Amino acid sequence: MDQGVSVSLWCEEAEENQNQELGHSEPQSQSNTRGSPQLRAAWDPSVSGHRVIQRLLHVEERYMPSMLYITLIQRDPQRREELAKWALEVCCDCGCDEAVFPLSVSLMDRYLSAYLSLPVSPYCLAAGCILIASKLTECDTVTADTLCAAAEFSFQLSDLREMERVILAALRWDTAAVTPQDFLPHFLASMGERGESEQELLSTLRRHSDTLAALCVCDARFLGAPPSLVAAASLNCALRGLGSKGSIQVAVMSDMLAELCQTDPAVLQCYSEMIEFALRQRLRSGLQQGPTEKDEEVENERPGTPTDMREIDF
Repeated sequence: MDQGVSVSLWCEEAEENQNQELGHSEPQSQSNTRGSPQLRAAWDPSVSGHRVIQRLLHVEERYMPSMLYITLIQRDPQRREELAKWALEVCCDCGCDEAVFPLSVSLMDRYLSAYLSLPVSPYCLAAGCILIASKLTECDTVTADTLCAAAEFSFQLSDLREMERVILAALRWDTAAVTPQDFLPHFLASMGERGESEQELLSTLRRHSDTLAALCVCDARFLGAPPSLVAAASLNCALRGLGSKGSIQVAVMSDMLAELCQTDPAVLQCYSEMIEFALRQRLRSGLQQGPTEKDEEVENERPGTPTDMREIDF
């Protein structure tokens, strides 16, 4: 190497500058439950675009659970949904990155696809998947002690460490799975490049589509859907629910999303309505209605009219 060339390997991002850019004026102890905020690199357009989306589409099939597992879970989804919702609560309480939860559930589904039976401690399995996902996507990872406490110490720290090794061995250390959250920023970037939306709307769409994608991860009805389709349908559903665009503009964006994820617009519309229906069911369950009234409304409800996303507390 030329001695006259100065090479610096230091990261030039400053935590204080990032906090100012994000508008974080509160103390560090209040901005993140696990310590100081994580530093993130700025969005790089060179790692987005059609080429990256094509690569993700090519790889996503590799991380799909087996059809036998999907069939068995959809017959009796209660236990799997219970573990997924617990994982979501833990990730939210720990302030995890939005990519941790879908990746942890993907790891859990792939593990169960290989064994088709829950271990002695199912929550230890879910915690092990969260631990691996956090190590893959975060700098300030969730600690094993925190996960044991979240499960009310139903398993020991040594059990969690052993479960982590078992999961990695079952998946042959191939843990960087493709999730709906991997597609969302690229779909939004494509919408921005084509001048379809302003930056503020794109930011709102990202938040709402993240929430809807997490809803799909918990719901066993979307277990066999490719992550790209879940991401596109979540984004399409969020776009319809915001109601800031006319019907013609929404139809154009829906066609663009169908083109990006290489699916038929009718299929995208079908999954968008499924997400809308699942969202309505979730909102009803929170109202604690009577079982008879609830069942009648669920049967009579048609998901054609989108829920106004602005009326939902995300």
